[in-house]
Amino acid sequence: MRKATDILDTVLDRTVVPGYTKIGYRVRSRFWPADPEPDALDGCSALVTGANSGLGKAAVAGLAELGATVHMLVRDAVKGERARLEVAERVPGAHLELHECDVSDLGSVRAFAERFSAAHGSLDVLVHNAGTLPPERRETAEGNEVALATHVLGPHLLTGLLRPALAAAKGRVVFVTSGGMYAAALHPEDPQYRRGDYSGTKAYARTKRAQVVLAELWAAELAADGVVVHSTHPGWADTPGVTSSLPGFTRVMGPLLRTPEQGADTVVWLAAAPRAHRETGGFWHDRRVRPTHFAPWQHDDPAARRALWELCEAETSLMV
Repeated sequence: MRKATDILDTVLDRTVVPGYTKIGYRVRSRFWPADPEPDALDGCSALVTGANSGLGKAAVAGLAELGATVHMLVRDAVKGERARLEVAERVPGAHLELHECDVSDLGSVRAFAERFSAAHGSLDVLVHNAGTLPPERRETAEGNEVALATHVLGPHLLTGLLRPALAAAKGRVVFVTSGGMYAAALHPEDPQYRRGDYSGTKAYARTKRAQVVLAELWAAELAADGVVVHSTHPGWADTPGVTSSLPGFTRVMGPLLRTPEQGADTVVWLAAAPRAHRETGGFWHDRRVRPTHFAPWQHDDPAARRALWELCEAETSLMV
């Protein structure tokens, strides 16, 4: 018979609102896996994209508290420096390094990866957190739809370029995705969202679904290197991105939204907990692997999965 806590956990997950809000966090934190050791990341290096606010800044602080040297990847250096100072004040003695890079700009990603690789021989943790929910369809200078470039193409390229550093450390890669991906499928016929009426919310969900699949594909690819790859969704957290992109949702759900620290908890746990290095390719929420579809008979079409990988290779010119 399943434990009562397992049943409770599943009920929270399937009913969505209790599980995704601070209610789920508070209930599950009473019986979830143990915290990492306080010095779990001493001597380790971590890189967090989208590190200047919200979940990214909370993850930076959490990783620094465990002893990691944290490389903060930001698009705006001024905002990034402000965030760095805030984390440094919160975590005395934290070793934080700021880097400017626009993850949606593949040229910017290549330039950063070259600089980082020249200066650092290894990387223990890579957190893909940078995100966007565009109000209208926009393209990068390279002709890619912005949500696709930010959530999929940029992370794919960065992972591939930093593969030697990750392999040297037998490191971990964490994709910060969204529960909104449950409402979307892969769209190999129109990955750049050029057809039909564009919706930023739909583009966000579609590319977050793609992130989950991409994490699984990278997990298989990097297994031989001793590198583990996971994806995780934070539930519903009170972050600047949510507030600006979904003001109506924030007004209604505000009192129940998780703090950024609660939303980032599993990101930090996956980066440091021994258990998370013994398996790979999981989709996590609140320190537990979750199904990637609501119904057990649903799945991502194998041909669509292959098309996603081929799209990433074609658009980034990264041949793995």
